Order: sequence, then structure tokens, then C-alpha cells
Amino acid sequence: MQGARSAAPLEGPLREAIHQFKYQGVRVLAGVLGDILQRGWSVHPWPAEVIVPVPLHPSRLRQRGYNQSALLGRELSHRTGLPIVETVLERIAPTRPQVGLSTEERADNVRNAFNCVEPGLLGARVLLVDDVWTTGATMRACGQALLLGGVQAVWGLTLARG
Repeated sequence: MQGARSAAPLEGPLREAIHQFKYQGVRVLAGVLGDILQRGWSVHPWPAEVIVPVPLHPSRLRQRGYNQSALLGRELSHRTGLPIVETVLERIAPTRPQVGLSTEERADNVRNAFNCVEPGLLGARVLLVDDVWTTGATMRACGQALLLGGVQAVWGLTLARG
């Protein structure tokens, strides 16, 4: 990845809002959280051409009912005008939740868990979006898959950093 940053620290009311958004199904928070993400992006935007959200495995998507990173990516797309492509990256391994895992366990958990499936972004500059950066393992694994799939550059942007 060419770079990564987060819009805010994972603390206080933001921590609670992300928890409600991600685990309690409070999707209405997407707009407010999208505003925070956009403010973080606008400080120093990278030369990205397209937004790609971190995907969930189909089984987790069925369980949760939505992909919180995709909702954030859509909000950011709406605010920046950058198109969002949700079909280029897929999670091919049903990884366990990263919560409670060590840095090494997190990296092992997501190693080879993602695949770039659509050649439509060949040579593109991608902004990879996720909700929380803890160790960066998920973002690095996604970035590697995108680069192997032929994108030119990948920058990571998360709503919060733990």
C-alpha cells in the first residue's frame, strides 16, 4: 500500500457509534460516520480514482445483513464524487473475527483471505475503505490482493484507529 490513515482515534462517542453501527445494526449512523470519514479524507486526499470497501465473507454478510465498510464507502463516494466499486474485491476465506487476536494472529487470520476478481480496475488508483484500523492486517491483505489484481496503487482510509 502507498499509505494509510484514519479519520479519528477510536475513543469516546465515536467508539460507541462504530460499535452500534457495526454490531447492533444501527445503519442510520452511516451518514454521520460518513461525514467524519470525509473530513479525514479531505485533510490530504490521495490521487485515488475509485473507492473499494473491504468486503465481508458471504456468510458474515448474511449474518450481519450489511457490510459496514461498503456503507461507509458509499457515503464517502456521495461526498467526494469518487465512484465506488464493490465487486472488485472478495473475501474468499471465512476468517474469524479479528477482535481479541494478537498482531501476528490477525495477520495469519487474513493472509490469502482476499481476491481481486474483476479486471475492470487494471491500472487504477484505489482508495480502500474500512471502519477500524487496529494493526493494519486486513488493509494490508486487501491491498496486496488488489495490487496482485493489477491496480496501480492502493491507499487505505479508515474511520477510526484503535
